[in-house]
Amino acid sequence: MAHIRNFCIIAHIDHGKSTLADRLIQKGRLVEDRHFQNQILDNMDIERERGITIKSQAVCIPYTGADGNEYKLNLLDTPGHVDFTYEVSRAINSCEGALLLVDATQGVQAQTLSNMYLALEHDLSIIPVINKIDMNAADIPGTLAQIEKDLGLDPSTAVMISAKTGQGIDELFEVIIDRIPPPPKTAEDPLRALIFDCHYDPYRGVVVHVRLFDGTIKKGMKIRFLSNDTEYEVESLGVFKLGMAEQGELEAGDVGYFIGGIKTVSDVRVGDTVTSSARPCSSPLPGFREIKPVVFSSIYPVDTNDYEELQISIDKLKLNDASLIYEKDSSAALGFGFRCGFLGLLHLEVIQERLEREFNQSVIFTAPSVKYKVQLRGGEEIMVDNPMNYPDEGRIEGAQEPYIRAAVITPTNYLGNIMTLCMEKRGVQTNMTYLDEKRVEIVYEMPLGEVLFDFYDRLKSTSRGYASFDYDLTDYKPTELVKLDILLNGKPVDALAQLVFKDHAHARARIVCERLVDEIPRQQFKIPIQGAIGSQIVARETVNALRKDVLAKCYGGDVTRKRKLLEKQKEGKKRMRMVGDVELPQNAFLAVLKTKES
Repeated sequence: MAHIRNFCIIAHIDHGKSTLADRLIQKGRLVEDRHFQNQILDNMDIERERGITIKSQAVCIPYTGADGNEYKLNLLDTPGHVDFTYEVSRAINSCEGALLLVDATQGVQAQTLSNMYLALEHDLSIIPVINKIDMNAADIPGTLAQIEKDLGLDPSTAVMISAKTGQGIDELFEVIIDRIPPPPKTAEDPLRALIFDCHYDPYRGVVVHVRLFDGTIKKGMKIRFLSNDTEYEVESLGVFKLGMAEQGELEAGDVGYFIGGIKTVSDVRVGDTVTSSARPCSSPLPGFREIKPVVFSSIYPVDTNDYEELQISIDKLKLNDASLIYEKDSSAALGFGFRCGFLGLLHLEVIQERLEREFNQSVIFTAPSVKYKVQLRGGEEIMVDNPMNYPDEGRIEGAQEPYIRAAVITPTNYLGNIMTLCMEKRGVQTNMTYLDEKRVEIVYEMPLGEVLFDFYDRLKSTSRGYASFDYDLTDYKPTELVKLDILLNGKPVDALAQLVFKDHAHARARIVCERLVDEIPRQQFKIPIQGAIGSQIVARETVNALRKDVLAKCYGGDVTRKRKLLEKQKEGKKRMRMVGDVELPQNAFLAVLKTKES
Protein backbone atom coordinates (compact mmCIF):
# COMPACT_ATOMS: atom_id res chain seq x y z
CA MET A 1 0.00 0.00 0.00
CA ALA A 2 2.98 2.32 0.46
CA HIS A 3 3.33 2.30 -3.35
CA ILE A 4 -0.27 3.36 -4.14
CA ARG A 5 -1.21 6.99 -4.81
CA ASN A 6 -4.83 8.07 -5.40
CA PHE A 7 -5.19 11.59 -6.80
CA CYS A 8 -7.48 13.71 -9.01
CA ILE A 9 -6.95 16.70 -11.28
CA ILE A 10 -9.17 19.69 -10.44
CA ALA A 11 -9.35 23.09 -12.15
CA HIS A 12 -11.54 25.71 -13.79
CA ILE A 13 -13.00 24.87 -17.20
CA ASP A 14 -10.47 24.83 -20.09
CA HIS A 15 -7.30 24.96 -17.95
CA GLY A 16 -5.89 21.73 -19.44
CA LYS A 17 -6.99 18.87 -17.14
CA SER A 18 -7.65 16.35 -19.95
CA THR A 19 -4.41 17.33 -21.75
CA LEU A 20 -2.42 16.74 -18.54
CA ALA A 21 -4.15 13.35 -18.10
CA ASP A 22 -3.11 12.52 -21.71
CA ARG A 23 0.56 13.26 -20.92
CA LEU A 24 0.51 11.23 -17.69
CA ILE A 25 -1.02 8.26 -19.56
CA GLN A 26 1.59 8.52 -22.32
CA LYS A 27 4.43 8.61 -19.77
CA GLY A 28 2.94 5.52 -18.10
CA ARG A 29 2.97 3.80 -21.51
CA LEU A 30 -0.68 2.69 -21.20
CA VAL A 31 -1.17 3.25 -24.93
CA GLU A 32 1.05 3.01 -27.98
CA ASP A 33 1.68 6.28 -29.83
CA ARG A 34 -0.03 5.02 -32.98
CA HIS A 35 -3.26 4.36 -31.00
CA PHE A 36 -3.12 7.60 -29.04
CA GLN A 37 -5.72 10.35 -29.51
CA ASN A 38 -6.22 13.63 -27.64
CA GLN A 39 -8.69 13.64 -24.72
CA ILE A 40 -8.17 9.88 -24.51
CA LEU A 41 -10.17 9.57 -21.27
CA ASP A 42 -13.17 11.44 -22.71
CA ASN A 43 -14.99 8.51 -24.27
CA MET A 44 -18.28 10.25 -25.18
CA ASP A 45 -18.74 11.89 -28.60
CA ILE A 46 -20.35 14.90 -26.98
CA GLU A 47 -17.23 15.47 -24.81
CA ARG A 48 -14.96 15.47 -27.85
CA GLU A 49 -17.26 17.74 -29.90
CA ARG A 50 -17.60 20.36 -27.16
CA GLY A 51 -14.05 20.00 -25.83
CA ILE A 52 -15.29 19.53 -22.25
CA THR A 53 -15.16 16.73 -19.69
CA ILE A 54 -18.59 15.61 -18.47
CA LYS A 55 -17.77 12.38 -16.61
CA SER A 56 -14.95 11.77 -14.13
CA GLN A 57 -12.78 8.96 -15.51
CA ALA A 58 -10.46 6.69 -13.50
CA VAL A 59 -7.22 5.18 -14.84
CA CYS A 60 -4.44 3.22 -13.13
CA ILE A 61 -0.96 4.35 -14.28
CA PRO A 62 2.12 2.19 -13.51
CA TYR A 63 5.25 4.25 -12.79
CA THR A 64 8.82 3.44 -11.78
CA GLY A 65 10.04 6.14 -9.40
CA ALA A 66 13.52 7.67 -9.16
CA ASP A 67 14.04 5.42 -6.09
CA GLY A 68 13.58 2.33 -8.32
CA ASN A 69 10.25 1.29 -6.76
CA GLU A 70 7.17 0.39 -8.83
CA TYR A 71 4.21 2.68 -8.04
CA LYS A 72 0.53 2.36 -8.86
CA LEU A 73 -0.97 5.83 -9.54
CA ASN A 74 -4.78 5.93 -9.59
CA LEU A 75 -5.78 9.10 -11.47
CA LEU A 76 -9.30 10.58 -11.68
CA ASP A 77 -9.77 13.27 -14.35
CA THR A 78 -12.65 15.58 -13.38
CA PRO A 79 -14.91 18.10 -15.20
CA GLY A 80 -14.40 21.85 -14.79
CA HIS A 81 -17.88 23.26 -15.55
CA VAL A 82 -19.93 24.43 -12.55
CA ASP A 83 -22.84 22.13 -13.61
CA PHE A 84 -20.70 19.04 -12.95
CA THR A 85 -19.38 19.92 -9.48
CA TYR A 86 -21.04 16.76 -8.10
CA GLU A 87 -18.75 14.64 -10.33
CA VAL A 88 -15.77 16.49 -8.83
CA SER A 89 -16.97 15.99 -5.23
CA ARG A 90 -17.37 12.23 -5.80
CA ALA A 91 -13.88 11.95 -7.31
CA ILE A 92 -12.40 13.88 -4.37
CA ASN A 93 -14.02 11.38 -1.94
CA SER A 94 -11.96 8.57 -3.52
CA CYS A 95 -8.55 10.31 -3.31
CA GLU A 96 -5.84 11.34 -0.86
CA GLY A 97 -4.47 14.17 -2.99
CA ALA A 98 -5.33 16.63 -5.77
CA LEU A 99 -3.43 18.44 -8.52
CA LEU A 100 -4.88 21.97 -8.60
CA LEU A 101 -4.28 23.15 -12.15
CA VAL A 102 -3.97 26.89 -12.87
CA ASP A 103 -3.70 28.32 -16.40
CA ALA A 104 -0.65 30.64 -16.62
CA THR A 105 -2.47 32.81 -19.20
CA GLN A 106 -5.72 33.23 -17.21
CA GLY A 107 -4.70 32.85 -13.58
CA VAL A 108 -6.95 31.82 -10.70
CA GLN A 109 -10.62 31.62 -11.76
CA ALA A 110 -13.97 31.11 -9.98
CA GLN A 111 -14.08 27.29 -10.25
CA THR A 112 -10.39 27.08 -9.20
CA LEU A 113 -11.39 28.51 -5.81
CA SER A 114 -14.58 26.47 -5.60
CA ASN A 115 -12.82 23.15 -6.35
CA MET A 116 -9.97 23.92 -3.95
CA TYR A 117 -12.45 24.41 -1.10
CA LEU A 118 -14.05 21.05 -1.98
CA ALA A 119 -10.62 19.39 -1.72
CA LEU A 120 -9.85 21.15 1.59
CA GLU A 121 -13.15 19.89 3.08
CA HIS A 122 -11.85 16.33 2.54
CA ASP A 123 -8.32 17.09 3.90
CA LEU A 124 -6.65 16.33 0.57
CA SER A 125 -2.99 17.16 -0.05
CA ILE A 126 -3.13 19.91 -2.68
CA ILE A 127 -0.31 20.39 -5.20
CA PRO A 128 -0.60 23.66 -7.18
CA VAL A 129 0.38 23.09 -10.83
CA ILE A 130 0.87 25.98 -13.27
CA ASN A 131 0.04 24.90 -16.84
CA LYS A 132 0.61 26.45 -20.30
CA ILE A 133 3.99 27.95 -19.39
CA ASP A 134 5.06 27.57 -23.04
CA MET A 135 2.55 30.16 -24.29
CA ASN A 136 3.58 33.73 -25.16
CA ALA A 137 0.77 35.16 -22.99
CA ALA A 138 1.88 33.18 -19.89
CA ASP A 139 2.34 35.37 -16.81
CA ILE A 140 4.16 33.05 -14.38
CA PRO A 141 5.11 35.65 -11.69
CA GLY A 142 1.54 36.99 -11.71
CA THR A 143 0.07 33.49 -11.44
CA LEU A 144 2.40 32.64 -8.52
CA ALA A 145 1.26 35.81 -6.75
CA GLN A 146 -2.41 34.82 -7.29
CA ILE A 147 -1.76 31.31 -5.89
CA GLU A 148 -0.40 32.94 -2.72
CA LYS A 149 -2.96 35.75 -2.41
CA ASP A 150 -6.21 34.18 -3.73
CA LEU A 151 -5.69 30.51 -2.80
CA GLY A 152 -3.52 30.90 0.30
CA LEU A 153 -1.09 28.21 -0.94
CA ASP A 154 2.72 28.36 -0.83
CA PRO A 155 3.84 29.47 -4.33
CA SER A 156 7.26 27.82 -3.84
CA THR A 157 5.51 24.39 -3.90
CA ALA A 158 3.97 25.04 -7.35
CA VAL A 159 5.09 22.80 -10.23
CA MET A 160 5.62 24.43 -13.66
CA ILE A 161 4.44 22.34 -16.62
CA SER A 162 3.22 22.48 -20.17
CA ALA A 163 0.70 19.67 -20.61
CA LYS A 164 0.73 20.28 -24.38
CA THR A 165 4.49 19.83 -24.90
CA GLY A 166 5.16 17.49 -21.95
CA GLN A 167 7.56 19.93 -20.24
CA GLY A 168 7.81 19.29 -16.46
CA ILE A 169 5.78 16.03 -16.49
CA ASP A 170 8.68 13.88 -15.15
CA GLU A 171 9.14 16.28 -12.24
CA LEU A 172 5.36 16.20 -11.58
CA PHE A 173 5.41 12.39 -11.26
CA GLU A 174 8.07 12.61 -8.53
CA VAL A 175 6.16 15.40 -6.72
CA ILE A 176 3.00 13.20 -6.73
CA ILE A 177 4.93 10.33 -5.11
CA ASP A 178 6.63 12.61 -2.55
CA ARG A 179 3.74 14.85 -1.51
CA ILE A 180 0.56 12.75 -1.83
CA PRO A 181 0.27 10.28 1.06
CA PRO A 182 -0.44 6.57 0.44
CA PRO A 183 -3.82 5.18 1.60
CA PRO A 184 -3.98 4.40 5.35
CA LYS A 185 -3.20 0.74 6.20
CA THR A 186 -6.38 -1.12 7.19
CA ALA A 187 -6.15 -4.29 5.05
CA GLU A 188 -7.06 -6.64 7.95
CA ASP A 189 -10.45 -5.02 8.62
CA PRO A 190 -13.73 -6.30 7.06
CA LEU A 191 -14.33 -5.20 3.48
CA ARG A 192 -15.62 -1.64 3.08
CA ALA A 193 -15.71 -0.15 -0.43
CA LEU A 194 -17.37 3.08 -1.58
CA ILE A 195 -19.35 3.08 -4.86
CA PHE A 196 -18.37 6.32 -6.59
CA ASP A 197 -19.74 5.58 -10.07
CA CYS A 198 -21.37 2.87 -12.26
CA HIS A 199 -22.18 2.16 -15.86
CA TYR A 200 -24.40 -0.36 -17.63
CA ASP A 201 -23.04 -3.06 -19.93
CA PRO A 202 -25.79 -4.65 -22.08
CA TYR A 203 -24.05 -8.07 -21.89
CA ARG A 204 -22.76 -8.15 -18.31
CA GLY A 205 -25.17 -5.93 -16.36
CA VAL A 206 -24.12 -3.14 -13.99
CA VAL A 207 -20.36 -2.43 -13.74
CA VAL A 208 -19.74 -0.95 -10.26
CA HIS A 209 -16.81 1.49 -9.80
CA VAL A 210 -15.41 1.30 -6.24
CA ARG A 211 -12.68 2.69 -4.01
CA LEU A 212 -11.62 0.15 -1.34
CA PHE A 213 -10.98 1.64 2.08
CA ASP A 214 -10.73 -1.60 4.12
CA GLY A 215 -10.25 -5.29 3.40
CA THR A 216 -9.99 -7.07 0.05
CA ILE A 217 -12.45 -8.17 -2.65
CA LYS A 218 -11.83 -11.39 -4.64
CA LYS A 219 -13.37 -13.23 -7.56
CA GLY A 220 -16.15 -15.62 -6.43
CA MET A 221 -16.69 -13.69 -3.17
CA LYS A 222 -20.24 -12.93 -1.95
CA ILE A 223 -20.74 -9.19 -1.43
CA ARG A 224 -23.58 -7.14 0.05
CA PHE A 225 -24.87 -3.59 -0.61
CA LEU A 226 -25.53 -2.03 2.81
CA SER A 227 -28.34 0.33 1.69
CA ASN A 228 -30.75 -2.46 0.67
CA ASP A 229 -29.06 -5.71 1.87
CA THR A 230 -29.02 -7.24 -1.63
CA GLU A 231 -26.29 -9.84 -2.20
CA TYR A 232 -24.35 -10.81 -5.33
CA GLU A 233 -21.39 -12.98 -6.24
CA VAL A 234 -18.37 -11.25 -7.79
CA GLU A 235 -17.90 -12.65 -11.32
CA SER A 236 -14.95 -10.50 -12.35
CA LEU A 237 -13.05 -7.48 -11.06
CA GLY A 238 -10.07 -5.34 -11.96
CA VAL A 239 -8.70 -1.84 -12.48
CA PHE A 240 -9.17 0.79 -15.20
CA LYS A 241 -6.37 0.99 -17.79
CA LEU A 242 -8.05 2.73 -20.76
CA GLY A 243 -10.60 -0.05 -20.51
CA MET A 244 -11.21 -2.69 -17.88
CA ALA A 245 -8.11 -4.76 -17.00
CA GLU A 246 -9.18 -7.89 -15.10
CA GLN A 247 -7.35 -8.93 -11.90
CA GLY A 248 -7.76 -11.65 -9.27
CA GLU A 249 -8.38 -9.27 -6.34
CA LEU A 250 -8.52 -5.64 -5.22
CA GLU A 251 -6.96 -4.54 -1.93
CA ALA A 252 -7.50 -1.61 0.44
CA GLY A 253 -6.43 1.62 -1.28
CA ASP A 254 -7.25 0.36 -4.79
CA VAL A 255 -9.63 2.06 -7.22
CA GLY A 256 -11.29 -0.41 -9.60
CA TYR A 257 -14.48 -2.15 -10.63
CA PHE A 258 -16.39 -5.38 -10.12
CA ILE A 259 -19.17 -7.17 -12.05
CA GLY A 260 -21.67 -9.39 -10.26
CA GLY A 261 -24.31 -10.09 -12.90
CA ILE A 262 -26.43 -7.24 -11.50
CA LYS A 263 -29.45 -6.85 -13.83
CA THR A 264 -31.64 -4.92 -11.37
CA VAL A 265 -30.42 -1.37 -11.96
CA SER A 266 -32.18 0.06 -8.88
CA ASP A 267 -30.13 -2.19 -6.51
CA VAL A 268 -26.99 -0.11 -7.10
CA ARG A 269 -26.71 3.39 -5.65
CA VAL A 270 -23.79 5.78 -5.94
CA GLY A 271 -22.48 6.53 -2.42
CA ASP A 272 -23.47 3.11 -1.05
CA THR A 273 -21.01 0.88 0.86
CA VAL A 274 -20.10 -2.61 -0.37
CA THR A 275 -19.12 -5.21 2.24
CA SER A 276 -18.60 -8.97 2.53
CA SER A 277 -21.66 -11.20 3.16
CA ALA A 278 -19.60 -13.60 5.32
CA ARG A 279 -17.90 -10.90 7.40
CA PRO A 280 -19.88 -7.64 7.11
CA CYS A 281 -18.57 -4.33 8.42
CA SER A 282 -20.24 -2.68 11.40
CA SER A 283 -20.86 0.77 9.87
CA PRO A 284 -21.11 2.19 6.34
CA LEU A 285 -18.66 4.69 4.89
CA PRO A 286 -19.86 8.30 4.80
CA GLY A 287 -21.54 8.71 1.39
CA PHE A 288 -21.85 11.89 -0.64
CA ARG A 289 -23.85 14.97 0.28
CA GLU A 290 -27.38 14.98 -1.10
CA ILE A 291 -27.43 16.76 -4.42
CA LYS A 292 -30.08 19.45 -4.92
CA PRO A 293 -31.21 20.06 -8.50
CA VAL A 294 -31.70 23.69 -9.47
CA VAL A 295 -33.31 23.40 -12.93
CA PHE A 296 -36.46 21.39 -13.65
CA SER A 297 -37.82 20.26 -16.99
CA SER A 298 -40.13 17.50 -18.25
CA ILE A 299 -39.05 14.84 -20.77
CA TYR A 300 -41.61 13.20 -23.05
CA PRO A 301 -41.13 10.61 -25.79
CA VAL A 302 -42.01 11.88 -29.29
CA ASP A 303 -43.97 8.65 -29.81
CA THR A 304 -46.12 7.84 -26.73
CA ASN A 305 -45.56 4.11 -27.35
CA ASP A 306 -41.88 4.60 -26.42
CA TYR A 307 -42.68 5.53 -22.78
CA GLU A 308 -41.53 2.17 -21.28
CA GLU A 309 -38.32 2.25 -23.32
CA LEU A 310 -37.64 5.84 -22.19
CA GLN A 311 -38.06 4.78 -18.53
CA ILE A 312 -35.50 1.96 -18.94
CA SER A 313 -33.10 4.37 -20.69
CA ILE A 314 -33.37 6.98 -17.91
CA ASP A 315 -32.78 4.26 -15.27
CA LYS A 316 -29.55 3.23 -17.02
CA LEU A 317 -28.47 6.84 -17.48
CA LYS A 318 -29.12 7.53 -13.77
CA LEU A 319 -26.56 4.79 -12.95
CA ASN A 320 -23.89 6.73 -14.83
CA ASP A 321 -25.06 10.20 -13.73
CA ALA A 322 -26.03 10.17 -10.05
CA SER A 323 -27.00 13.87 -10.12
CA LEU A 324 -30.02 13.21 -12.38
CA ILE A 325 -33.28 13.18 -10.37
CA TYR A 326 -36.63 12.24 -11.91
CA GLU A 327 -40.27 11.30 -11.20
CA LYS A 328 -43.26 10.39 -13.35
CA ASP A 329 -45.24 13.18 -14.99
CA SER A 330 -48.03 13.60 -17.56
CA SER A 331 -49.29 16.27 -19.93
CA ALA A 332 -52.52 16.64 -21.93
CA ALA A 333 -50.50 17.69 -25.00
CA LEU A 334 -47.62 15.21 -24.77
CA GLY A 335 -48.89 12.21 -22.80
CA PHE A 336 -46.82 10.43 -20.14
CA GLY A 337 -43.25 11.46 -19.36
CA PHE A 338 -40.85 12.34 -16.53
CA ARG A 339 -40.23 15.47 -14.47
CA CYS A 340 -36.45 15.75 -14.10
CA GLY A 341 -34.12 17.83 -11.94
CA PHE A 342 -30.78 19.02 -13.34
CA LEU A 343 -27.76 20.87 -11.94
CA GLY A 344 -27.84 23.49 -14.69
CA LEU A 345 -28.75 24.18 -18.29
CA LEU A 346 -25.60 22.51 -19.69
CA HIS A 347 -26.44 19.41 -17.66
CA LEU A 348 -29.93 19.42 -19.24
CA GLU A 349 -28.45 19.69 -22.77
CA VAL A 350 -26.01 16.85 -22.09
CA ILE A 351 -28.75 14.54 -20.76
CA GLN A 352 -30.87 15.28 -23.85
CA GLU A 353 -27.97 14.47 -26.21
CA ARG A 354 -27.01 11.31 -24.29
CA LEU A 355 -30.59 10.00 -24.42
CA GLU A 356 -30.67 10.56 -28.17
CA ARG A 357 -27.17 9.21 -28.95
CA GLU A 358 -26.59 6.42 -26.44
CA PHE A 359 -30.15 5.11 -26.12
CA ASN A 360 -31.67 6.15 -29.48
CA GLN A 361 -34.55 7.96 -27.79
CA SER A 362 -36.45 10.75 -29.58
CA VAL A 363 -37.50 13.09 -26.78
CA ILE A 364 -39.12 16.48 -26.20
CA PHE A 365 -38.01 18.74 -23.31
CA THR A 366 -40.31 21.42 -21.89
CA ALA A 367 -39.06 24.91 -20.95
CA PRO A 368 -36.80 24.79 -17.86
CA SER A 369 -38.05 26.13 -14.53
CA VAL A 370 -36.77 26.52 -10.95
CA LYS A 371 -38.48 25.57 -7.68
CA TYR A 372 -40.68 28.34 -6.20
CA LYS A 373 -42.24 28.64 -2.73
CA VAL A 374 -45.90 29.65 -2.97
CA GLN A 375 -47.84 30.85 0.11
CA LEU A 376 -51.58 30.16 -0.03
CA ARG A 377 -54.25 32.26 1.68
CA GLY A 378 -54.96 29.60 4.32
CA GLY A 379 -51.36 29.83 5.57
CA GLU A 380 -50.17 26.70 3.75
CA GLU A 381 -46.87 26.82 1.84
CA ILE A 382 -46.20 24.62 -1.20
CA MET A 383 -43.18 24.08 -3.48
CA VAL A 384 -43.88 24.45 -7.21
CA ASP A 385 -41.42 23.56 -9.98
CA ASN A 386 -44.00 22.69 -12.65
CA PRO A 387 -46.29 25.39 -14.16
CA MET A 388 -49.09 22.76 -14.38
CA ASN A 389 -49.17 22.60 -10.55
CA TYR A 390 -49.37 26.38 -10.06
CA PRO A 391 -52.52 27.28 -8.03
CA ASP A 392 -55.20 29.76 -9.14
CA GLU A 393 -54.33 33.44 -8.60
CA GLY A 394 -57.21 33.81 -6.11
CA ARG A 395 -55.69 31.25 -3.73
CA ILE A 396 -52.19 32.78 -3.67
CA GLU A 397 -50.99 35.08 -0.88
CA GLY A 398 -47.44 35.49 -2.17
CA ALA A 399 -44.52 33.72 -3.82
CA GLN A 400 -40.76 33.40 -3.26
CA GLU A 401 -38.02 32.44 -5.73
CA PRO A 402 -34.53 31.01 -5.11
CA TYR A 403 -31.61 33.44 -5.12
CA ILE A 404 -27.95 32.75 -5.75
CA ARG A 405 -24.69 34.37 -4.76
CA ALA A 406 -23.00 34.81 -8.14
CA ALA A 407 -19.24 35.47 -8.16
CA VAL A 408 -17.75 36.76 -11.41
CA ILE A 409 -13.99 37.18 -11.88
CA THR A 410 -13.22 39.37 -14.91
CA PRO A 411 -10.47 41.54 -16.42
CA THR A 412 -11.18 45.18 -15.53
CA ASN A 413 -11.75 46.18 -19.23
CA TYR A 414 -15.08 44.29 -19.30
CA LEU A 415 -16.34 45.36 -15.85
CA GLY A 416 -18.92 47.93 -17.06
CA ASN A 417 -20.60 45.61 -19.57
CA ILE A 418 -20.77 42.73 -17.06
CA MET A 419 -22.31 44.98 -14.38
CA THR A 420 -24.96 46.09 -16.93
CA LEU A 421 -25.72 42.43 -17.73
CA CYS A 422 -26.08 41.54 -14.02
CA MET A 423 -28.41 44.49 -13.36
CA GLU A 424 -30.51 43.51 -16.39
CA LYS A 425 -30.91 40.09 -14.72
CA ARG A 426 -32.22 41.78 -11.52
CA GLY A 427 -28.89 41.36 -9.73
CA VAL A 428 -27.94 43.43 -6.67
CA GLN A 429 -24.21 43.99 -6.15
CA THR A 430 -22.98 42.98 -2.68
CA ASN A 431 -19.21 43.12 -3.08
CA MET A 432 -16.40 44.17 -5.41
CA THR A 433 -12.76 43.20 -4.83
CA TYR A 434 -9.78 44.13 -6.98
CA LEU A 435 -7.67 40.95 -6.95
CA ASP A 436 -4.82 42.83 -8.67
CA GLU A 437 -4.48 45.75 -11.11
CA LYS A 438 -5.92 43.71 -13.99
CA ARG A 439 -8.62 41.50 -12.41
CA VAL A 440 -11.68 42.21 -10.31
CA GLU A 441 -14.17 39.96 -8.53
CA ILE A 442 -17.78 41.16 -8.34
CA VAL A 443 -20.42 39.42 -6.26
CA TYR A 444 -24.15 39.73 -6.99
CA GLU A 445 -27.33 38.47 -5.35
CA MET A 446 -29.62 37.51 -8.21
CA PRO A 447 -32.60 35.21 -8.92
CA LEU A 448 -31.64 31.75 -10.14
CA GLY A 449 -34.43 31.86 -12.76
CA GLU A 450 -32.69 34.80 -14.47
CA VAL A 451 -29.39 32.97 -15.05
CA LEU A 452 -31.06 29.84 -16.43
CA PHE A 453 -31.33 30.75 -20.07
CA ASP A 454 -28.69 32.93 -21.68
CA PHE A 455 -26.70 34.49 -18.81
CA TYR A 456 -23.61 32.26 -19.15
CA ASP A 457 -23.48 32.66 -22.96
CA ARG A 458 -23.84 36.42 -22.78
CA LEU A 459 -21.24 36.67 -20.01
CA LYS A 460 -18.72 34.80 -22.17
CA SER A 461 -19.45 36.87 -25.31
CA THR A 462 -19.38 40.16 -23.35
CA SER A 463 -15.96 39.34 -21.84
CA ARG A 464 -14.58 37.56 -24.95
CA GLY A 465 -14.33 34.37 -22.90
CA TYR A 466 -12.16 35.83 -20.10
CA ALA A 467 -14.77 36.16 -17.33
CA SER A 468 -15.43 33.18 -15.07
CA PHE A 469 -18.64 32.49 -13.17
CA ASP A 470 -19.47 30.43 -10.09
CA TYR A 471 -22.59 30.41 -7.95
CA ASP A 472 -24.06 29.06 -4.70
CA LEU A 473 -27.71 28.86 -3.76
CA THR A 474 -28.45 31.21 -0.84
CA ASP A 475 -32.12 31.53 0.15
CA TYR A 476 -35.62 32.41 -1.06
CA LYS A 477 -36.84 36.01 -1.49
CA PRO A 478 -40.31 37.41 -2.30
CA THR A 479 -41.14 37.89 -5.98
CA GLU A 480 -44.09 38.78 -8.20
CA LEU A 481 -44.73 35.57 -10.09
CA VAL A 482 -47.28 34.92 -12.84
CA LYS A 483 -48.15 31.88 -14.91
CA LEU A 484 -47.78 32.51 -18.63
CA ASP A 485 -50.10 30.28 -20.70
CA ILE A 486 -49.62 29.77 -24.43
CA LEU A 487 -52.91 29.32 -26.32
CA LEU A 488 -53.00 27.64 -29.72
CA ASN A 489 -56.22 28.17 -31.63
CA GLY A 490 -57.80 29.25 -28.33
CA LYS A 491 -56.72 26.11 -26.41
CA PRO A 492 -53.97 26.24 -23.74
CA VAL A 493 -50.95 23.96 -24.37
CA ASP A 494 -49.89 22.85 -20.88
CA ALA A 495 -46.39 21.77 -21.99
CA LEU A 496 -45.61 25.35 -23.14
CA ALA A 497 -46.77 27.09 -19.91
CA GLN A 498 -44.08 28.94 -17.92
CA LEU A 499 -43.70 30.64 -14.54
CA VAL A 500 -42.13 34.08 -15.08
CA PHE A 501 -41.41 37.34 -13.23
CA LYS A 502 -44.39 39.67 -13.73
CA ASP A 503 -42.45 42.58 -15.30
CA HIS A 504 -40.83 40.25 -17.87
CA ALA A 505 -44.01 38.35 -18.76
CA HIS A 506 -45.02 40.53 -21.75
CA ALA A 507 -41.59 40.36 -23.39
CA ARG A 508 -41.33 36.60 -22.76
CA ALA A 509 -44.82 35.96 -24.20
CA ARG A 510 -43.99 37.99 -27.32
CA ILE A 511 -40.74 36.04 -27.93
CA VAL A 512 -42.49 32.64 -27.50
CA CYS A 513 -45.30 33.61 -29.90
CA GLU A 514 -42.81 34.87 -32.50
CA ARG A 515 -40.82 31.63 -32.23
CA LEU A 516 -43.90 29.43 -32.64
CA VAL A 517 -45.10 31.25 -35.79
CA ASP A 518 -42.03 30.00 -37.66
CA GLU A 519 -42.38 26.42 -36.39
CA ILE A 520 -46.10 25.59 -36.70
CA PRO A 521 -47.08 24.31 -40.18
CA ARG A 522 -49.84 26.28 -41.95
CA GLN A 523 -53.36 24.82 -42.11
CA GLN A 524 -56.47 25.53 -44.20
CA PHE A 525 -57.51 28.01 -41.50
CA LYS A 526 -55.82 30.82 -39.55
CA ILE A 527 -54.16 29.73 -36.29
CA PRO A 528 -53.94 32.39 -33.55
CA ILE A 529 -51.01 31.96 -31.11
CA GLN A 530 -51.61 33.89 -27.89
CA GLY A 531 -49.72 34.50 -24.67
CA ALA A 532 -52.10 34.87 -21.72
CA ILE A 533 -51.77 35.75 -18.03
CA GLY A 534 -55.00 34.51 -16.48
CA SER A 535 -57.77 35.82 -18.79
CA GLN A 536 -55.66 38.71 -20.16
CA ILE A 537 -54.05 38.22 -23.59
CA VAL A 538 -50.62 39.92 -23.57
CA ALA A 539 -49.17 38.81 -26.92
CA ARG A 540 -50.48 37.46 -30.22
CA GLU A 541 -49.19 36.17 -33.53
CA THR A 542 -51.13 34.49 -36.36
CA VAL A 543 -50.18 31.62 -38.64
CA ASN A 544 -51.87 32.57 -41.92
CA ALA A 545 -54.07 30.04 -43.70
CA LEU A 546 -53.11 28.16 -46.83
CA ARG A 547 -55.32 29.67 -49.54
CA LYS A 548 -57.08 27.20 -51.79
CA ASP A 549 -58.11 28.90 -55.04
CA VAL A 550 -61.84 28.00 -55.25
CA LEU A 551 -62.34 30.45 -58.12
CA ALA A 552 -60.04 28.54 -60.46
CA LYS A 553 -62.97 26.81 -62.19
CA CYS A 554 -64.87 30.12 -62.71
CA TYR A 555 -63.53 31.27 -66.04
CA GLY A 556 -66.43 33.60 -66.69
CA GLY A 557 -70.07 34.25 -65.90
CA ASP A 558 -71.78 36.41 -63.31
CA VAL A 559 -69.85 37.74 -60.26
CA THR A 560 -72.48 36.22 -57.92
CA ARG A 561 -71.15 32.73 -58.78
CA LYS A 562 -67.71 33.74 -57.47
CA ARG A 563 -69.20 35.39 -54.40
CA LYS A 564 -71.22 32.27 -53.62
CA LEU A 565 -68.09 30.05 -53.78
CA LEU A 566 -66.11 32.45 -51.58
CA GLU A 567 -68.94 32.55 -48.97
CA LYS A 568 -69.06 28.74 -48.99
CA GLN A 569 -65.29 28.59 -48.43
CA LYS A 570 -65.55 31.15 -45.61
CA GLU A 571 -68.17 29.01 -43.80
CA GLY A 572 -65.99 25.92 -44.23
CA LYS A 573 -62.93 27.66 -42.79
CA LYS A 574 -64.96 28.91 -39.82
CA ARG A 575 -66.24 25.37 -39.10
CA MET A 576 -62.73 23.93 -39.56
CA ARG A 577 -61.26 26.44 -37.09
CA MET A 578 -63.80 25.36 -34.47
CA VAL A 579 -63.12 21.62 -34.75
CA GLY A 580 -59.59 21.51 -36.24
CA ASP A 581 -56.69 20.29 -34.08
CA VAL A 582 -53.26 21.84 -34.47
CA GLU A 583 -50.34 19.40 -34.34
CA LEU A 584 -47.26 20.82 -32.63
CA PRO A 585 -43.99 19.57 -34.16
CA GLN A 586 -41.10 18.60 -31.87
CA ASN A 587 -38.92 21.53 -32.95
CA ALA A 588 -41.64 23.95 -31.75
CA PHE A 589 -40.87 22.94 -28.13
CA LEU A 590 -37.14 23.33 -28.75
CA ALA A 591 -37.68 26.79 -30.30
CA VAL A 592 -39.34 28.01 -27.09
CA LEU A 593 -36.16 27.22 -25.14
CA LYS A 594 -34.19 29.71 -27.25
CA THR A 595 -34.57 33.13 -25.72
CA LYS A 596 -32.07 35.26 -27.63
CA GLU A 597 -33.56 36.97 -30.62
CA SER A 598 -31.59 36.01 -33.70
